[in-house]
Amino acid sequence: MMEQSMKHTLHKQAQQWVLEAGQLIKEKMDEPLEIMTKSSPKDLVTKMDKAVESFFLDKIRENYPSHKVLGEEGIGEAVSETKGTVWIIDPIDGTMNFVHQKSNFAISIGIIHDGIAEIGVIYNVMEDTLYHAKRGEGAFKGDFQLPKLAEKTLDQSIIELNHFWLCPNRRVNEEKLQQLVYRAMGTRAYGSAALELAFLAEGITDAYLTFSLQPWDYAGGFVILQEVGGKLTDATGEPVDFLNKTTVVAANSSIHEELIKDYIELK
Repeated sequence: MMEQSMKHTLHKQAQQWVLEAGQLIKEKMDEPLEIMTKSSPKDLVTKMDKAVESFFLDKIRENYPSHKVLGEEGIGEAVSETKGTVWIIDPIDGTMNFVHQKSNFAISIGIIHDGIAEIGVIYNVMEDTLYHAKRGEGAFKGDFQLPKLAEKTLDQSIIELNHFWLCPNRRVNEEKLQQLVYRAMGTRAYGSAALELAFLAEGITDAYLTFSLQPWDYAGGFVILQEVGGKLTDATGEPVDFLNKTTVVAANSSIHEELIKDYIELK
């Protein structure tokens, strides 16, 4: 378990650094973007993604040289275990939104200590909104403490779901998810996993489902959601491990089990 004094220090430090990184992004927002693709034409990375990840890596190495860093753009080292302190960083979550909309993207940081998620920070850069939490001490939007999530039924719930999963695909039974869409109050897709988890923790939405997600996409939101009584597991209900790509079912606890049992069937 992380010492309280260290958890407090890292929580404050992570918030300070994401605000500084956000300012760097805003200052260069109107400069020409150098855009590249990674795994597919839809998987974008920019020079700004790499610059922000390097910013965090330099800060962590200078101040906490014994800590490990797992980042989306691979600038940090390879991380094979969560022993010790691991920073899991997404420098720009929602790069396609960043490129095409210049909004609806976030910086996300999760800090894991000896396998336990201790700190989460998500910064909605263009809205200047900071979500943050320390394990066991509540979740906050700025200085406002987020309340525990109220109980919901599925027909009262808004589900965050990329509509790709409603089409024939290799990972999940789309017909079951189509039934869920008919049952739920509505669906949304924001294009940033970090923001989807932040909105879920805030109670704006009630569940977030995705079937191929990397640790840096959900590590920052994990503690924030946990602190308001939500649950984040893989699609079978098992814990996520923070090191590998996985399925994710994040939801208000009152509907989490029902989603997995009745509407999610992996192929």
